[in-house]
Amino acid sequence: MMLRIAIVADTHGQLDPRIAELVTGCDLAVHGGDIGNAAVLAALQPRTGRVLAVLGNNDVAHKWPAAEQHLLVELPLEMVEELPGGRLVVVHGHRTPARDRHQRLRRRFPEARAIVYGHSHRLVADQDAEPWVLNPGAAGRSRTNGGPSCMVLIASHDGWALSVHRFPLSGQRATAQCLRESGRGAP
Repeated sequence: MMLRIAIVADTHGQLDPRIAELVTGCDLAVHGGDIGNAAVLAALQPRTGRVLAVLGNNDVAHKWPAAEQHLLVELPLEMVEELPGGRLVVVHGHRTPARDRHQRLRRRFPEARAIVYGHSHRLVADQDAEPWVLNPGAAGRSRTNGGPSCMVLIASHDGWALSVHRFPLSGQRATAQCLRESGRGAP
């Protein structure tokens, strides 16, 4: 069995349509927090319709539309998802100090195959040690640091592979650049 998982974070109420399009080719979508509103989650449409998300530090009642605030109680601060070949942990990252964040996350979740976090808006694929520590960057318009970005994780019992996607800022070429593909024992 093989699953394609779209990984996004830090949309702050705006999901880049190119990322939304990429998600449609995935089996599952994971949002690492600072969602901004329910429309973002609704715009994430993987093939199965399954979307997982955690709360970010900006996912608070006074920053969400009044009619959607009730949804915040359904979102966890962290989640663990069993995938083919390992466990994916998702946190927003705001509760882990920036200094030595990756080492701290690895110590906190040693049973994970990969840990996803957001918060910093900085695209990072730290695969130098296990568990991998992944930050998909910002998938909206706020502080994208060069353009909206996301990741696609391919998980199978034979191995995991990761592709990183950064899209040009609006008004520039509209195709994704695959910056890096890697994985040990990738399918």
